[in-house]
Amino acid sequence: MIKLIVLDVDGTMTNGKITYSNSGEELKSFCVKDGLAIATWIKMGKKTAIITGRESKIVENRAKELKIDYLYQNCKQKMQRVQEILDKENLSWENVAVIGDDINDYNMLKMAKMAFTPKDGSHLLDGVAKRLNFRGGEGAVREMIEEILISQGEIEEFINIWVSN
Repeated sequence: MIKLIVLDVDGTMTNGKITYSNSGEELKSFCVKDGLAIATWIKMGKKTAIITGRESKIVENRAKELKIDYLYQNCKQKMQRVQEILDKENLSWENVAVIGDDINDYNMLKMAKMAFTPKDGSHLLDGVAKRLNFRGGEGAVREMIEEILISQGEIEEFINIWVSN
């Protein structure tokens, strides 16, 4: 049973582009459909982590907005951070699903029970992660969450959080 999802940011939660304004401000865009799915996952009592190799106030703000349980930025050893979370939550890799788009995600993807990469993720992840139909920043995280819930027989609970209110 998957109880924790681990999310990379650039290329999964976003389209992987980093835009700078004339004043040097960094800009990122997030998919609202991904956000709804993440928020619903959390409402179901499940855990979430963002583990990213870059650091950005924008990511911190998005994590707070979505009430993400764990946020690790500027992280070079992603698998070690996941292990720390597992130890704290008394979970194992059998309880983890990961989405990542490039080789810096490879190790944690390989260890996870379920591993996903967006449609436009690196082909170096083929054989390690399931390639999704949606691109990074365009619904890939939503697709991942729905696939997990369908496989676990929990998709009706996911839907009913919004339908029954």
